[in-house]
Amino acid sequence: MKIALPDAAGRLSDYHLTGTPLPETRLPQDAARVVYSAAHVVADPFAAADPSGPACLDWERTMAFRRHLHGLGLGIAEAMDTAQRGMGLDWPTALDLIRRTRAELPEARVVNGVGTDQLDPAEARNLDDVRRAYMDQLDAVQALDARVILMASRALARVATGPADYLRIYGELLAACDHPVVLHWLGEMFDPALAGYWGAQGFDEALDTVADLIATHAAKIDGIKISLLDKDKEIALRRRLPEGVRMYTGDDFNYPELIAGDAQGFSHALLGIFDPLAPAAARAVDLLGQGDVAGFHRVLDPTVPLARLIFRAPTPFYKTGVVFLAWLNGFQEHFVMVNGAQAQRPLPYFTEAFRQADACGLLRDPDLAVARMRRLLALYGVA
Repeated sequence: MKIALPDAAGRLSDYHLTGTPLPETRLPQDAARVVYSAAHVVADPFAAADPSGPACLDWERTMAFRRHLHGLGLGIAEAMDTAQRGMGLDWPTALDLIRRTRAELPEARVVNGVGTDQLDPAEARNLDDVRRAYMDQLDAVQALDARVILMASRALARVATGPADYLRIYGELLAACDHPVVLHWLGEMFDPALAGYWGAQGFDEALDTVADLIATHAAKIDGIKISLLDKDKEIALRRRLPEGVRMYTGDDFNYPELIAGDAQGFSHALLGIFDPLAPAAARAVDLLGQGDVAGFHRVLDPTVPLARLIFRAPTPFYKTGVVFLAWLNGFQEHFVMVNGAQAQRPLPYFTEAFRQADACGLLRDPDLAVARMRRLLALYGVA
């Protein structure tokens, strides 16, 4: 099978598909690693609202994708940045999403994003404002008996004056949590408003603050997701975690190495890239559990070039690549995104994502993917 694809100068040449679609493998409950996929949302293309307004979702397709992830045995990280949280998905819609997932998939392993995004950072006057915003969301999620991931707060980054402020706010939140939670350390490459998070300009000082927080409140912490796209920083924190507190890799560039681990330990996974890579993630971690480390790397290592492309700078736009692949693979009937985010990447990005997805077996129906790629090319004026 072939398709004519343009290069960066618009010159067409035939691309011959070579990939074999990965078979779907269900990850067992006692898998070697805990694996969460941060799931995207599907926009309603028929909504009359402007893209800049409140998010309008296609609930059936949004929930169908969560059923797909659960069917592969993956956990779901709900209402996170992959779902465009704070970048098109507002808090009321995020809570509705959390409520629907809890009701429809009560047996699934799900962690749900709790943050302060209903509070405009410019209107945050002090730490009490931040605490109230966090607590409003925490109370709403815990009222559903749903598990929590404490997301980083733009408002806290704005008003905090040093590490002590972070320790105070997180300490108060953890005291109010009914079950152990996942912390989320999100780097400024994902959100520039989070520069200097934890009250530190350098990594080493921030690491000390986070390690102190976790050591003090270990009984209330299931684990921490670190998203700095730097494997050495993740490993440094991983080696300081107390027993029983998991490291969840958020490194969408180096995940195979970090999940496989080393003599000192390994990372579990909570990744946005495991939305489009869900079949590969399930298959690879299943092989790892069988002791087939070579098989794990054989499945997962070839996906890294695709992941690095999807998450290339500007990194916040990675959601566009995630939804593009969901559309190519038939999980939704259109390539329209919340906040008009389908326009945030150029055509060469999409053509290269198509090639890379084919190369690692992630086009589950190549005929459909080719037909949809041709439709996209026509939209850009490629005959």
